[in-house]
Amino acid sequence: MMVDFCKDRTVIITGAGGGLGRAYALALGLEGANVVVNDINPDTASKTVEDIISNGGRAIIDTNDITSYDASFDIVASAIKEFGSLHAVINNAGNNRDRMFTSLSEDDWDQVIRVHLKGHFCISSHAAKYWRQQCKEGNAVNARIINTSSGAGLQGSIGQTNYSAAKGGILSLTLNQSAELKRYGITANAVAPQGRTGMTEEVFADMMKVPEDGSFDKFDPANVAPLICFLVSEKSSNINGICFESFGGKLSISEGWKTGPIKDKGERYHVQELGEVISELVAITPPAQKVYGS
Repeated sequence: MMVDFCKDRTVIITGAGGGLGRAYALALGLEGANVVVNDINPDTASKTVEDIISNGGRAIIDTNDITSYDASFDIVASAIKEFGSLHAVINNAGNNRDRMFTSLSEDDWDQVIRVHLKGHFCISSHAAKYWRQQCKEGNAVNARIINTSSGAGLQGSIGQTNYSAAKGGILSLTLNQSAELKRYGITANAVAPQGRTGMTEEVFADMMKVPEDGSFDKFDPANVAPLICFLVSEKSSNINGICFESFGGKLSISEGWKTGPIKDKGERYHVQELGEVISELVAITPPAQKVYGS
């Protein structure tokens, strides 16, 4: 049943052939959005498009490489050509090369940083330039960038140094985008979702299996989709610079790095003083959450 909460909003979703991206695409299609399904796998991307259309929605397939700046321009251009405009980019595609830090190769590092961090930059850059031009021409802009972080980016994860660094970088990217782009009518937010995806369903197969008793499937990626639909909609224009954590029926806003208690001497510290001062600061500063797996 079409609901039209995002009626005629054109959205690009990367990694939309499966997992979370597919769940977002299907939900947005039902909410009346025009969906550009981007994925490197043409078969899974085509299936997502077919399912959106069979449910009465509008969608096209795109298999361009999100880590190529030129190819990312083509993704944005094809969305505008097909649907007449662009309103949102959901940067969802990702990969992983999990290793303990001392076992990480240069290629393990480069591939994960490239897909996650550069992949988030490329399409967003072209979209933001398009929206900025629209704003300068006097057109009303109500646009969205929705980035994908992770609990690993918020607090680290043992065996995932490259992934954690990329996801942490995405959070900083989101903060800067939210501050710099709001003048053009663009908001930028991040989501740290938990759900069954191609990257998790094998590693956590037992934990994430579908309940056989018919109880609530908290790992169903569709649980995150309503939040994404709200953020894509025009109703979220006042939400900017936030990272949401979403898992099952749980929703929260992450509390990021912020200045804690201060010890101000009023002049330069001597090195021999710092042991005591730092011990006092550690004692009165709330500790960070533990790194996953520690």
